[in-house]
Amino acid sequence: MARISASVYTSHVPAIGAAIDLGKTGEPYWQPLFKGYERSRQWLKENTPDVIFLVYNDHATAFSLDMIPTFAIGTAAEFTPADEGWGPRPVPKVIGHPELAAHIAQSVIQQDFDLTIVNRMDVDHGLTVPLSLMCGQPQAWPCPVIPFAVNVVQYPVPSGRRCFMLGQAIRKAIESYDQPLNVQIWGTGGMSHQLQGPRAGLINRAFDNAFFDQLIADPEALSNKPHIDYVREAGSEGIELVMWLIARGAMADVADAANGVPGRHVPKLVHRFYHVPASNTAVGHLILENT
Repeated sequence: MARISASVYTSHVPAIGAAIDLGKTGEPYWQPLFKGYERSRQWLKENTPDVIFLVYNDHATAFSLDMIPTFAIGTAAEFTPADEGWGPRPVPKVIGHPELAAHIAQSVIQQDFDLTIVNRMDVDHGLTVPLSLMCGQPQAWPCPVIPFAVNVVQYPVPSGRRCFMLGQAIRKAIESYDQPLNVQIWGTGGMSHQLQGPRAGLINRAFDNAFFDQLIADPEALSNKPHIDYVREAGSEGIELVMWLIARGAMADVADAANGVPGRHVPKLVHRFYHVPASNTAVGHLILENT
């Protein structure tokens, strides 16, 4: 059967993609940020999965105010980098895994989560920047990727609790797939930032690091944090952090707790990194391995 071996969490700031594409990663402003991902790139080379299930949010590229799915799974064979107004990023196209994606859709819908199934869409920086941070600039991404888009742009958006429960349903779906695939699940977006209004440029280091601590140690309690707390403490775009709860909910220790055997599979913390600022955003990054 397929299994989830690890979860990866990272911000997906568009300016990071521009810095990579324009060869600015060695500049003094950007160098500390990219240095924080050196260990992660080596780890991914040593632990390349068969498939990455990548949770991100679309930024009015594939979707718009005309159609706003709360949860959308990409089931196509490939996905083209999107033109977000200044041309597509010069990165490889994303190869999908239609068979596993269709299986996950079937299983998760049967677990009473409504998904939008997307057979054709372009993918924007929300998906490509995490791949670039973890993989560098390869000729092809190291494995197939299943895009999973979450609406955290236009209210109403899903609660952290809903996202955490969805992660548990995704784990069950993956583990019921009848091929021995090694799958990683990535949660992206955040950390604290606000792009408009009187609080534009808001960064809250204390909130971000407390979020890290609780995501690792007590994700169940963290999943109950209300939207207003994210908006007040982490800025209007800080709500993207609920997507990290999808990835965390898919880890083995969460399943253990649900089955009444807590502590059996405590995740291994591989890497934790935090940097301020990247453009006007706090960047957070975490890798957890199932044990």
